[in-house]
Amino acid sequence: MAFPPSFIDELVARNPIEDVVGQYVNLRRSGANLFGLCPFHGEKTASFSVAPDKGIYYCFGCHKGGGVINFQMEIEGLSYPDAVRALAKRAGMTVPEDEQYESRYHQQERLWALCKEAARFFHRQLSAPAGAEGLAYARKRGMTKAILTQFGIGFAPNSYDALLKAMKQKGYTEEELLAADLVSKSRNPEKSGHVYDRFRNRLMFPIIDVRGNVIGFGGRVMDDSTPKYLNSSETLIFNKRKNLFALNLAKKSKLGYLILVEGYMDAIALHQYGFDCAVASLGTALTEDGASLLSRYTEQVVLIYDGDQAGQNATKRAIPILEKAGLQVKVLQMRDAKDPDEFLKKFGADRFRLLLEESSNRIEYQLNAIRKKYDLGEDDQRVKFLQESAELIGTLGSAVQREVYGGRVAEAAKISPDAMKLEVDRARKRLQYQQKKKQETIDLAPARALQPKSRTIRYDNMKSAMAEESVIAQVLREPALLDQAGELKEDMFSSGLLGRVYAQLRQRHEMGLEVSAAVLTDLSGDEMSHITGILQRNQEPVSEQAFQDCIRTIRAEHQAAGVSTEEDLLAFRNQLKERKGLRS
Repeated sequence: MAFPPSFIDELVARNPIEDVVGQYVNLRRSGANLFGLCPFHGEKTASFSVAPDKGIYYCFGCHKGGGVINFQMEIEGLSYPDAVRALAKRAGMTVPEDEQYESRYHQQERLWALCKEAARFFHRQLSAPAGAEGLAYARKRGMTKAILTQFGIGFAPNSYDALLKAMKQKGYTEEELLAADLVSKSRNPEKSGHVYDRFRNRLMFPIIDVRGNVIGFGGRVMDDSTPKYLNSSETLIFNKRKNLFALNLAKKSKLGYLILVEGYMDAIALHQYGFDCAVASLGTALTEDGASLLSRYTEQVVLIYDGDQAGQNATKRAIPILEKAGLQVKVLQMRDAKDPDEFLKKFGADRFRLLLEESSNRIEYQLNAIRKKYDLGEDDQRVKFLQESAELIGTLGSAVQREVYGGRVAEAAKISPDAMKLEVDRARKRLQYQQKKKQETIDLAPARALQPKSRTIRYDNMKSAMAEESVIAQVLREPALLDQAGELKEDMFSSGLLGRVYAQLRQRHEMGLEVSAAVLTDLSGDEMSHITGILQRNQEPVSEQAFQDCIRTIRAEHQAAGVSTEEDLLAFRNQLKERKGLRS
């Protein structure tokens, strides 16, 4: 939605970016800017910069950037209107009414409240006669009364309309129940329009986001029907890729790491036995969004997936996703039990704690996985094991790590450490050569190197785009230059994004409003990061001559592209008139 520009200006002014960011990042001053560890990717050296005078942030590592609204959107996973609402609440401001936005936000609030009421209903049913089977199952699985209360676990009665009737009595409509995926509509032509409870005869696990809102449910069936676990579908308030079960509790843990498991029961069992840092993915493989969410609350993740082939495959897929998010990864392989829940019940918390201490880092885990692929009693298999292991070890940047792991592999294959070192060095040289060739390709194509970091943004005319970037950067530092922009218009820009930004800045200048990156609206996160990056890269002094040179370049490239300006079109029409007069 479009908030009044004056409201956005006041909102930004009353939410200093250093104060808002400072709630999440430990900032230290260095010159005019503040620096800290980026909250959006793992790093050991602070590359996250906040410029209070410009009202922007920018990470030189992951290239995310923007103003205070963008930061609130990114850090809390909010939409633009919701981020504005959150900052307005922080500053004690009243958000201007907008029917479309108010309607959408009101719907979200209704669904949050509805899911909370549904969770209360399910929890009450667990202690009622209708939930006797569910309660017996929960006790059989070792869940205490305290843990049932802590997680809000409940029971969906074996009824087609128990929840439907209860929620209608609370004032909720069938349309809202459908929107929350709590009821389903019959596909039977004879019962057209009939709705019924989606969750029936199931032990219910509320899914709660990091802000404490109930956003969905998972249900474990009590009989042999399928699916065994039924999860909420995507709704206005629930996205399974961007949430993790029990993170609302685990984010408060003081253990210094998070444990990632496959299912609800594993996470609950770990919490019950004192490991309050456990979370579970929501019925799907770990996603980049899930890994990014984890990285906000920890630097280290211990992966504990099931020991079967499916679990091991999931582990292999999860490792690079977690490392891409900047997380240190350790892998715990279950012994004498198929999952953490079973292990804890058989051996207790102390034995599990020892198992945690013995968990391997990802290199040890991957080397062990390679080892299992080959029969070292056969020479050709032994050679393949050594070669594949050398390829992995060659990727390590530390010479000490290469020597240690190389020595272990050599011992396992019964060869000398020196021979293994030679193989690792060869593998490392091949890797360095490949990286060098890749860099040479980039260096030989400077236009490619100058392309925006985000794949969603592309420059078709690099010469014009560089001039356009300079215009944007200079205007953001000295808005008065817009008075000298003359007939430079949005449609003359080769980059649609830069043209839109220029038009917005010029409009604000003409309205006498603030001109800064912090108040730009209608831009995606990638687009805002790109604009902030432009401002960080273009640090040359403001120059009227340079500004005019850039405008001439933009106009020239626009005309060369065959797109006529109004003056060109008028001249062309006059030529047609003259030719028509000669023919007559």
